Amino acid sequence: QQNHTVTKNSITMARLTALLFALVAALALVSTHAFAPTPTFRNAVTVSPSALNVDVKISVGDGEPIESALRRFKREVNKSGHLMELRHKRYFENTQEKKKRKIVQARNRKRIERMQRRKMSNRT
Repeated sequence: QQNHTVTKNSITMARLTALLFALVAALALVSTHAFAPTPTFRNAVTVSPSALNVDVKISVGDGEPIESALRRFKREVNKSGHLMELRHKRYFENTQEKKKRKIVQARNRKRIERMQRRKMSNRT
């Protein structure tokens, strides 16, 4: 009976040891990937993802002068509005100033829309 108890205990200990070994191996595997140092490149240019998600593209035709392509690109950049957003984020703007700016922007936008509607109605 004593021999049977010893083998039972040794089997239990072997199982516990195997389980503990598997647990330690899993933790070691997870921790090496979770806290892996990021590689640093001194000469590499890092591109940070923009919060504005700006994607301004133009297609330049064959034989098109570079000046006209630049003009079209500048127009697209201005239409996207991200430069104005960056200009506003250059300095801290409290909520009251932001509200005032948004009201003025909405007023200007509505004025431009009214002018465009007037132009379109005069065409017909």
